[in-house]
Amino acid sequence: MWLGALVALACIGGAAAQQRVEVPSLDTAHGAAIALPGYWFAAPRAGRAPAWVLLHGCSGAYARDGRLAARLRDYARLFNRHGMHALVVDSLTPRGEHELCTQRVDHRRVTQVQRRRDALGALQWLAERPDVDGARLGLIGWSNGGSTVLAATNANHSEVAAAANRPNRAVAFYPGCVEEERRGYRPTAPLLLLLGQADDWTPIAPCLALAVRSASPQPEVHVYAGASHGFDSRSPVRLRSDVPGGARPGAGVHVGGDAAARAASRAALLAWLDAMTKP
Repeated sequence: MWLGALVALACIGGAAAQQRVEVPSLDTAHGAAIALPGYWFAAPRAGRAPAWVLLHGCSGAYARDGRLAARLRDYARLFNRHGMHALVVDSLTPRGEHELCTQRVDHRRVTQVQRRRDALGALQWLAERPDVDGARLGLIGWSNGGSTVLAATNANHSEVAAAANRPNRAVAFYPGCVEEERRGYRPTAPLLLLLGQADDWTPIAPCLALAVRSASPQPEVHVYAGASHGFDSRSPVRLRSDVPGGARPGAGVHVGGDAAARAASRAALLAWLDAMTKP
């Protein structure tokens, strides 16, 4: 029941096939679990392998052409190349939304409570699979999805503290840290924080404060000089004037790639993957 129907969609350049799956959230509507569209990238090796949940940002899981976003496909296949499964979950379309970026944070129609429950549901879905090593699960997210990583690994949320299935590694790219910093961060897993020093969408000061004040294990923090929000992208930096939040509300925010930060953050992530594959 939890696995849903697996339908192969594509196999590109010898990589593992992308499969459409259905993942029950721990969030409910009308008394039933919300079914999240998911995309499964199986590890190429046989046997039980580590697995990661990939959490999209406020732009959602899809590109303009309707395909799964290039960033999510790229990282999923990176995990596959390191012998790990990857699961992308879509938190927005089952709730009637396609993006959150242009919505004020305090008026967003998909909340961090809902996204946290999606992440916890995805971890449960993974742990029930016979091809997944349930003792080696990871959470990774970008921007709003990075904030979800923080929320889903903070034991100061009662449902996180009570969760039967937890990640043993977590990675957050340029998250918004304000809410979890205010709440106090009591991590259920080691956390890698990857931040752009010039980020004017989710400024790094609350994340640095969260890391300093965190309970053990304290997060590992990497700050990339001159890098903007979305620094692991290959797109040039541009101003998004349609975003109402940021460091200077009304002035827009800068988003785009930085080659040095992209390479350095990839190296930091790979080090964590290597650590996760050890017995």
